[in-house]
Formats: sequence, C-alpha cells, structure tokens
Amino acid sequence: MSDLQCAARVFVARHGEADYESELLSDAGGWLTPLGRDQAGVLAASVSGERIARVWTSDMARAVQTGEIVAAQLGTDVIVRTGLREFGVGDAAGTTGDPDPFAETFAAWLDGDLAARIPGGESGTEVVERYAAVLDEIADSHRGESVLVISHGGVMCMALSALARNLTLSHSRDLPVPHCEVVAVEADADGWVARSWAGRPITWNDR
Repeated sequence: MSDLQCAARVFVARHGEADYESELLSDAGGWLTPLGRDQAGVLAASVSGERIARVWTSDMARAVQTGEIVAAQLGTDVIVRTGLREFGVGDAAGTTGDPDPFAETFAAWLDGDLAARIPGGESGTEVVERYAAVLDEIADSHRGESVLVISHGGVMCMALSALARNLTLSHSRDLPVPHCEVVAVEADADGWVARSWAGRPITWNDR
C-alpha cells in the first residue's frame, strides 16, 4: 500500500444466500437464491448513503451476482478480482464435508498459526497475502472514497481479522458474518483499521 493522504473506506460484505451445483464440496461458484437476491437488494439500500464509488467482487458467481445487483441499484460499475474468493477446498473436493474437513485448519488460523494449510490447498499466510493484495489495490485506487467489496464468509473472518491492526486473529471466532452483512475497514498510511463488524462497532481496544 502506498502512502495514503486520505483514507479509503471499504465496506466488505459477504455474498447473498446461494445454491450450488452439487451437495459435494467444490470450488464452483454457485448462484444466488431468490432470498440471496433480496439480501443483495437490502445490502444496496444499507450502503446507499455511503456514496460508493465502485463495487469490487470475487470471481465466484455468487459474489459477482451479488455485486451486480448492488451496483445496478447504486449506479456504479463492478470490478472482479480472484484474490477476493473463498479459500479453496483442496483435497476435500468431491466429499460431503461431514465431518468438517476445514475445522482444524481454520481453528489453527484463528489461534495465530497462519502456516497451517488446508490439505491440498492454501496456507493461512497465502490466503491473507492474496486478499491483502486486492485490498491494497482498492485502497490505492480509491483514496478518500468509499468502496463496496463482495467476498465470502470464511476468508473475510480470517483475512480481515489478520489485516486490521485493532483486531486479533481470533476476533471472528464467535462473530461469523451472515449473508450480505458488512465489515467496515479503513486504510491509511499505517495499514488497516476495522470500524464495524456485522453491525457491531469496533473500538481500538478490541485487539
């Protein structure tokens, strides 16, 4: 992130409720349910007073669809970045997901062990690095502006907790992000600061 004279305000939202091509785990994008589309409309209304300059989304279909609905209501455009996508399922692809094949690794991430890796997939460090690269691009492109980012619950909880200097990695352990709820962060020359988490204000003392 380059030196920022004016902080970028970034509202990171989870996509709307989705259906998927199969009940088996995969990295396929899914698509929004009717409820998910309604949730996207509510999200658009909730940020309409923020003068959103642009909507950025992950490349997964459920995120792109959410972003397009919101952008249409706000009268702005959409930029897609792979770095905003959910962490990959790795070797769990094609399984039922029961028991949860990610629970141990995700718990290790929240405990601070970002070297832990999804079997056949990414380490926590790799997830945070590719997510941070996109957020830094957004911050550099939108100094003094507000931006909406559409992403995914797992990667949001881990990466945003890792990047915000007023949060701990374990912050999201009991604070999941529901569909189309928002984590608000700001970027300045010193890095990222969280301002709210799914409607809950964040103070500096939350670290």
